[in-house]
Amino acid sequence: MVFAITQEESSVYGPAFDENREAMLVFEPLVDRIDEANSAAARLLGYSRAALRAMPVSALHPDQRPALVVFTQAVLAKGQWWTHALTPRHGEGRTLRLEYAACTLAGEPARLLVTLYDLDERERRRVDREAEEHMRAGLPEWQRMERIFRDIERGNRLILRAAGEGIYGVNAEGITTFVNPAAERMLGWRSADLVGKDMHATVHHTHAGGTHYPHHDCPIYAAFRDGAVHQVDGEVFWRKDGSCFPVEYTSTPIREGGQLLGAVIVFRDVSQRREAEDRLRSALAEVDSLRERLEQENAYLKEEIRSESHHQGIIGRSPAIEALLRQIDVVAGTDATVLVTGESGTGKELIARAIHEASRRRDRPLIRVNCAAIPRDLFESEFFGHAKGAFTGALRDRVGRFELADGGTLFLDEVGEIPLDLQGKLLRVLQERQFERVGEERTRAVDVRLIAATNRDLKEEVRRGRFREDLYFRLNVFPVASAPLRERREDVPLIAQHFLRAAARRLNRSDLRLTEADARRLARYDWPGNVRELENVIERAAILAERGRLRFDLPESRGSGLPQPAPERPADLGRPLTEEERRARARSEIEAALHLSGGRVFGAGGAAELLGLKPTTLRSRMKVLGIGQT
Repeated sequence: MVFAITQEESSVYGPAFDENREAMLVFEPLVDRIDEANSAAARLLGYSRAALRAMPVSALHPDQRPALVVFTQAVLAKGQWWTHALTPRHGEGRTLRLEYAACTLAGEPARLLVTLYDLDERERRRVDREAEEHMRAGLPEWQRMERIFRDIERGNRLILRAAGEGIYGVNAEGITTFVNPAAERMLGWRSADLVGKDMHATVHHTHAGGTHYPHHDCPIYAAFRDGAVHQVDGEVFWRKDGSCFPVEYTSTPIREGGQLLGAVIVFRDVSQRREAEDRLRSALAEVDSLRERLEQENAYLKEEIRSESHHQGIIGRSPAIEALLRQIDVVAGTDATVLVTGESGTGKELIARAIHEASRRRDRPLIRVNCAAIPRDLFESEFFGHAKGAFTGALRDRVGRFELADGGTLFLDEVGEIPLDLQGKLLRVLQERQFERVGEERTRAVDVRLIAATNRDLKEEVRRGRFREDLYFRLNVFPVASAPLRERREDVPLIAQHFLRAAARRLNRSDLRLTEADARRLARYDWPGNVRELENVIERAAILAERGRLRFDLPESRGSGLPQPAPERPADLGRPLTEEERRARARSEIEAALHLSGGRVFGAGGAAELLGLKPTTLRSRMKVLGIGQT
């Protein structure tokens, strides 16, 4: 594509800018605008000059705004700066590797003159320059080897015998003329067996991968065809016993009276060097893998710490809590898979953490996965990781949650939300304790203790064909039920007092008190949102408190202006709920949450938060159940 400079396209920066062979842009960083671009920049970036002038600087660098801000601020602060960190998007969609060198321009507003250098083109020029230098360096090497050949002709074999490198000569037909002792030792052939034979067909006939190596491709033969010195690394020579070893060699042409007579080849066995390089690469890869894993673990743990805003233990003295603690003591010392069931907001994750902290795996991380929040297309990548280039957007290797949890505990929250067609992949990993990253053939083994949680009736899901029976049995090794607050009302005052202390610290208020009347009132309520709802009610009451007295926006009972209680649980009825009973129960809980939140679905204290659901999920359920928003 050719961009010709017309009179209309000429800029205020003059011909030195417009006709410069280097790509140049003028940025106005404070308004995120490309003020001007020359023709060289248009060719390099794949846009017309007019298009570039109409383009924000950030649009040329999608997803790189932080790096762009750092670069422009550095130029403004220092007067000039350069970077390789910016990779602009070409007009055809590909990413460019460029060096940015910028300086400030005088006057107002603040402007930067940015010169762009194509790093790939620079690398090609470097390779061409090294090749040219190598060709020039070939002359003294040729002269050195020619003197060796003349010494051989005069019968001086001291150098050949003393050399630690393998040396042999071939004539213009590729027939071996001599072989030194070092070459004999490395190749396993006696000199008498090789002299007079086609050397390529004897020791150089096959590539390392087993494919045939034709004569006409051999750099050794090329030396006495084109008269150039050929230095080669990365090939193999074959021994008499059929094994091969990596070599680097130099093939130097031999002339007499201007006529090419053959070549002398000097080679060395680089097995030890290659092994050392392989060990180094392996060690560096392992370091990179460990670094990435530690970075992700660190980021994950920081995220978990930020999300932890309250208790570190299970609070309560009710029979239900005492039974739960006994179950935790029993199962924590084993590696058995645990299935925690219970309504939303009953503290299923807290139970998982208690099991993990009481187990032998406490020094390794507890990795939580919210199965309902993972898009279907990213399920495998999120669980098992992916290799660089495995799919569009996979710009680097990624460690999956199973690998992060190696040696620790993996907590699958809302496991009932995993799509049916993806449950088989999860089952395979749970059974075999092995997996492959997406786009990678290497099988990785993991030692993971699994805890799953759900607010669904998985037996009913299995019966309806929405959950695999074999996966259900694999998860339900040790079931633990998390009781709702309405079944352990004696624990409500203790939990409320705990939340009140936390709220008082956050609000910097020391006058907040929970009276006995408050405790009785809280205990009478049925808490459809369970512990999560109780925490929100306490925090709201603390915010609205006057002179230390809490103000609860809470009815005396679920019958006071609230929808009727949900149908009894299957355990109370002695049978599973019917579909109509399930719908009635879901409707009742949603209507109760809407009442408490003043009809709000989204935001802090909204119905979605009270029920522990995504707002979009709650909207969908309201639509299915025919519930309007008040």
